[in-house]
Amino acid sequence: MKKVLLLGFICGALAVVVFHQGTQYVLYHQFPLIKLLPFVPDAFRPASAGFSLRPIPPWGVPQVLSMAFWGGLWGIVLAALIRWGRMPDLLTGFLLGAVVCTVVGFTLVAQYRGVPMWAGGNTLVWARAALLNGAFGWGAAFLMRPFSLRGG
Repeated sequence: MKKVLLLGFICGALAVVVFHQGTQYVLYHQFPLIKLLPFVPDAFRPASAGFSLRPIPPWGVPQVLSMAFWGGLWGIVLAALIRWGRMPDLLTGFLLGAVVCTVVGFTLVAQYRGVPMWAGGNTLVWARAALLNGAFGWGAAFLMRPFSLRGG
């Protein structure tokens, strides 16, 4: 159980910095290349390049560190799902991030922050959030692979 908690938290926090923020960085800086695809609208580009050190309430912690902390908690959930679940690990990670984390962000977190739930119905924000959170989940599962959470 300690292995699931510790490795889940560490891999989840690292996955935010490497995969979630890395994907946002690539989307932001390489958008002219991505825009060559006919189905990608201009509004899909993130507002920032990620890795924000902007202090966020209530404690003034840099945004990227806050996200890494929450990613660590989601990493624990993912590690438990991988440990005791039956689905492939990378698929489990992607679905946890793209679906579960995104739904929680658009409902509970949005309500706490006082912003419109479901991003005000903006489906481009939904797609971008699913991509970024899916990258986080996939990356967290990928980082957990060498530690063989299954079995035993």
